Amino acid sequence: MKSPVTRFQVGTQPLPLSLLRACWEGPVEIALSPEASAAIEASEQAVRDIIEAGATVYGINTGFGLLANTSIAKADLARLQRNLVLSHACGVGPLLPDAVVRLIMVLKVASLARGASGVNSDTIDALVALLKTEVYPCIPGKGSVGASGDLAPLAHLAAALIGVGECRVGGETLTAEAALARAGIKPLTLGPKEGLALLNGTQASCAMALAGLFMTENVFAAAIAAGVLSTDAVLGSDTPFDARIHALRGQPGQIDVAAALLALHRGSAIHASHQGPDCKKVQDPYSFRCQPQVMGAVLDVIRHAARTLEIEASGVTDNPLVFSDTGEVLSGGNFHAEPVAFAADMLAMALCEIGNISERRTAILVDPKMSGLPAFLVKESGLNSGFMIAQVTSAALVAENRMLAHPAVVDTVPTSANQEDHVSMAAHGARRLAEMASNAATVVGIELLAAAQGIEFLRPLTSSEPMERLMAAVRKGARPYDQDRYFAPDLAFATDFVLCGSARDYAEGLLPSTRQVGA
Repeated sequence: MKSPVTRFQVGTQPLPLSLLRACWEGPVEIALSPEASAAIEASEQAVRDIIEAGATVYGINTGFGLLANTSIAKADLARLQRNLVLSHACGVGPLLPDAVVRLIMVLKVASLARGASGVNSDTIDALVALLKTEVYPCIPGKGSVGASGDLAPLAHLAAALIGVGECRVGGETLTAEAALARAGIKPLTLGPKEGLALLNGTQASCAMALAGLFMTENVFAAAIAAGVLSTDAVLGSDTPFDARIHALRGQPGQIDVAAALLALHRGSAIHASHQGPDCKKVQDPYSFRCQPQVMGAVLDVIRHAARTLEIEASGVTDNPLVFSDTGEVLSGGNFHAEPVAFAADMLAMALCEIGNISERRTAILVDPKMSGLPAFLVKESGLNSGFMIAQVTSAALVAENRMLAHPAVVDTVPTSANQEDHVSMAAHGARRLAEMASNAATVVGIELLAAAQGIEFLRPLTSSEPMERLMAAVRKGARPYDQDRYFAPDLAFATDFVLCGSARDYAEGLLPSTRQVGA
């Protein structure tokens, strides 16, 4: 089923996260506001004035990086920009997914539309046309150190605009020239500063981090729901979710998660069945009892990263910047992706912890001494292995995520003959989030399957109404385990169920928002 087209106007107002998520999920059509068009024209005129005045300004009529002191003749300015794009198209590795490329293009349009880059309106219109016709440049994922901007990946985007390289159209790979023709545009001849403005910026790192954020939100929501289902499966207590406990600490994420856990648990007949003086349990293990504390801290981290990335998405991050009101062109360092790198590292830690606590609950579910359920959640254990190796897979994935969670931002390798001597490493810090989110989604998916199986042994008692709806959805893709069967398809289903946000749908209005109220 084809995703609906998201149509919106780009101007001077920031792009909200909800819109950015829509841009990641499906095709978009963009229009420039009158204010944006006026700002673009003023910026372009400022660049023309500089050239006509014969002034020497970095990025307009000079070399780049260590070659900034090399002046370029007026007759060679178009060649300068083309050479810049071609020489910087040094990306390697697997291509970025179309969804991420689309988001990169949206972010680049939003940045250029602010009117501080000196770019011709025809260049922005070409990007808008590619988005409308769903023509996505082929961009290798590796090659950026996160300063001076995402040069290599963005060079592949710019190369497509001048008819070089390849693009994907409807899943088919075409030459860039053929793809441009399909979009109804001719290859561009880049004017002064345009190549640099297209290459310079944090759009690739930011888009990958945003994609990671959106996947993390889905995994987080599923983990909250899975935790409730697991708590019921082991006849756990909801006392640790009491609002009075969390009010005394005051951590906002913890308060919100506890409220969601309590609401999702409310009305469970399973829970009601083991209340009163006959209940022999005093305290549940930490992975059940401390869900508000752990997942609340995760929520606070996700919210902080989300705010950083939302700001970055609408920021102007190329260099130098054109201030048309004064005619000045100022060199700075907005291309440095340090904020994105920190946000990506925070999301990596969040994904790691979501998986860590989820795997621990699965380990308890399969352990009859801890759960009170049949060993490995299957009848005739011994003849059947049940969830034995599913839990091992979960353990393997959390171990892998721990390795991947090593912070990228603390590393730096000097580049460009030491002119660019401190870099953010935001690009690979953001790129790994997709793999980490997939790993964590499988871990949480395994817990969902295990918790659902645990509930089967407690029938005819039922969980809460939202959890029963979640159980029914899980059962559409994975029937109960009465005996061993080929397990891999169930894991694939569960991973996709978590990643695509399906688990969130069954707790609509109860799961905490990853946006801080009033942020």
